[in-house]
This record gives sequence, structure tokens and C-alpha cells, in this order.
Amino acid sequence: MSATTDETPVTEQSAEDFRETLRELPPSAKLVAKVLEMDAPLSQGQLAEESLLPDRTVRYALNRLEDEDLVDSRYSFKDARKQVYFLNR
Repeated sequence: MSATTDETPVTEQSAEDFRETLRELPPSAKLVAKVLEMDAPLSQGQLAEESLLPDRTVRYALNRLEDEDLVDSRYSFKDARKQVYFLNR
């Protein structure tokens, strides 16, 4: 029972750290993270469509999020030529 109690603050701290790190990023990265929070995994094109940001702005935002280890990617199961992105939480 104490193991569960010990694990809970770690999860809450992780979410708090995630928000603090995100707070320091540009608005485009925040918007992309919010879109991923609501509907992930998404490809770069889907992120551009959902966020109404240009493709290169989405790419920049994804790079910044990846640099901070807030976003990860994998190849799409539907189309192996595309990568899809999701939040690291």
C-alpha cells in the first residue's frame, strides 16, 4: 500500500515538470502539444490541419518538443511512410 502512495507523487510531479518545460517553449509548440493532448497520435500533416499552422511551423514546434523530450514518434501502422507523434507523459 505504501508503494502506491510513493508512486502517486512521482506521477503528479511528472505532469508538473511537463507543464513547466512546456511553459518555456514558443506558442506554436504549446498549440501542437495541446492538439496532441486532445487527439494523438497524429502525423505532421494532420497536426498542421488541426492546428491551422503552416507545415514548417509544425515541424519547428515538433523539433522543439522533441528536443525537450515532450513528444515522441513512431511509424504509422496505416502508412509506414509516415511518422505519427504523441506526448511523452
